[in-house]
Amino acid sequence: MFRGCRSSFAAAAAPVFRRACIHCTLADTCSPQPAPTPAPGRLPAEASPDLGSTSRFASRPLPFSAFLTDAFGRQHNYLRISLTEKCNLRCQYCMPEDGVQLTPRSQLLTAEEIVTLARLFVREGVDKIRLTGGEPLIRPDVQHIVGRLRQLENLKTIAVTTNGINLAKLLPGLKTAGLDLLNVSLDTLVPAKFEFIARRRGFHKVIEGIDKAIDLGYDPVKVNCVVMRGVNEDELLDFVEFTATKPVDVRFIEYMPFDGNKWNFKKMVSYQEMLSVIRQRWPELQNLPSEDSGTAKAYKVPGFRGQIGFITSMSEHFCGSCNRLRLTADGNLKVCLFGNTEVSLRDVMRSGATEEELLEIVGAAVGRKKKQHAGMFNISQMKNRPMILIEGEVAASAVKPTVPVPEGRVFRKAVLPGRVVPLPLGGVEGWAAGRGVRAYVVAPGNGGRAEDSAKQGPAEPEGLTHLDGRGMAVMVDVGGKPDSLRTAVARATVRLGERAFGLLREGALKKGDALCTARLAGISAAKMTPHLIPLCHPVPLHRVDVCLDLDPARLAVVVTATCAAHGKTGVEMEALVATSMAALTLYDMCKAVSHDIVLEDIRLVSKTGGQRGDFHRPGKDPSNTP
Repeated sequence: MFRGCRSSFAAAAAPVFRRACIHCTLADTCSPQPAPTPAPGRLPAEASPDLGSTSRFASRPLPFSAFLTDAFGRQHNYLRISLTEKCNLRCQYCMPEDGVQLTPRSQLLTAEEIVTLARLFVREGVDKIRLTGGEPLIRPDVQHIVGRLRQLENLKTIAVTTNGINLAKLLPGLKTAGLDLLNVSLDTLVPAKFEFIARRRGFHKVIEGIDKAIDLGYDPVKVNCVVMRGVNEDELLDFVEFTATKPVDVRFIEYMPFDGNKWNFKKMVSYQEMLSVIRQRWPELQNLPSEDSGTAKAYKVPGFRGQIGFITSMSEHFCGSCNRLRLTADGNLKVCLFGNTEVSLRDVMRSGATEEELLEIVGAAVGRKKKQHAGMFNISQMKNRPMILIEGEVAASAVKPTVPVPEGRVFRKAVLPGRVVPLPLGGVEGWAAGRGVRAYVVAPGNGGRAEDSAKQGPAEPEGLTHLDGRGMAVMVDVGGKPDSLRTAVARATVRLGERAFGLLREGALKKGDALCTARLAGISAAKMTPHLIPLCHPVPLHRVDVCLDLDPARLAVVVTATCAAHGKTGVEMEALVATSMAALTLYDMCKAVSHDIVLEDIRLVSKTGGQRGDFHRPGKDPSNTP
């Protein structure tokens, strides 16, 4: 009944949560998209029966749900449901080394709640559901859940992502219950390395599970392999060989940053690098067509029974075609795997909300989905759940922190600012008020105190402007910036020691006038900055001044450099380079007397001009030397 339509309140409120460009990571380039046009024919809200009733939904085909369509026109017809936080492995990329706490069982979704939410999403247009974890196959009622989902009208596909440990034993029953597709996580073909990565034994059980799936007619069996430099990137060719005689689709997944997995860019092997290695062995490798909303770039070695693919979440994201929503085991809706905003559908259901009110919450969350994720380096600095508490393309390990409220997680009721998904405005006056429904964002700092976060708001991490989305160094394009007056002051201290300082003050150094030489070196270095710092723009400096002041109390020389220009970019690098070079020249002039010379406290004192505003380091007036 609610597909493609909203209540009068929701229609009025739509601009509030549909202006995703305000929060988009590309806010300066994207443009707002109109909300989907509501469809007529909705029953009055007062005539709506309780959650779970089937009579509220029309039997005739309707347009795709407006509640599951975001501000950029992406239709979300794929729902991933985590059945449990537990796992019988402890994979390094998935579970933090120090573990996580399990959510109390009473706060996890029951089988009935899972089916109720699934029914709601399917009636709004979801036609594929994937069951994940933790490890979904350790949930005792997993076969029952699959059977219940199979009964949902218009649900085309039921899939499972598993680590494969229990697969051989459970798969016959799951197939009978209605399981259509299968993904198995396997990161190595070496048994000893499997134990190292997963911190548990079980390699042979996983291989047995894959073989059982092939025997039961699953074609292909998808195998997820997270590639990590220094761990398993040397097995790329072995995994390709694995597809020679088996109907498997090996998907190489770029190592992704999640809370606690100690992600490092150096450990990530990019899709292009993997593809290059494989093509050296099989130059005839063929590129296969991919689905519009598919995550994998597909390839095949001619003559091989299976194929391979690459999931390029980090180096070449596929956010523009994303059609996925995620439901965590404790009932939180995540609209982006890498986002740290969530809303609790469990709390909404248990508060006695109607189906209509539940859909409004879902629509608000989907409507605020960003155009794309923040990029690998920003993601690595963001507070988010560990992979084990989300799921994702890999199934792995362990346990969870939610109760009591962990440090860094902020809970607030009703309408929430910043990145937190808002509850509908009308809900504050009605069902949501006083019922403890929570929507929250995982944010760093403040010890989880909502009052502090309300004052400060959750801050997005600053981007690294000299890196592109693949982590490659780039020169910032400043062509569109206006010219303005730019100044900068930098300072450093050179501690010479008693003898070198005395000779310098008396002008008795054998190399000559060290202060004059250092000053000239600093001025020359400022003009050479773009040649010394690779990504700095050439700047037409109209002032470079380097002052060297003696500080007898510390037996030191204080170097202060001032630079100024009228241009499109700042001159702080010029000031810092001038200061550093002058200090190094002093060292060179005095090292014959003593090597006990210390260069310290090189810092930017102030800068003016530019779009980010002025900066002045607290303390003494930057125009005055000590």
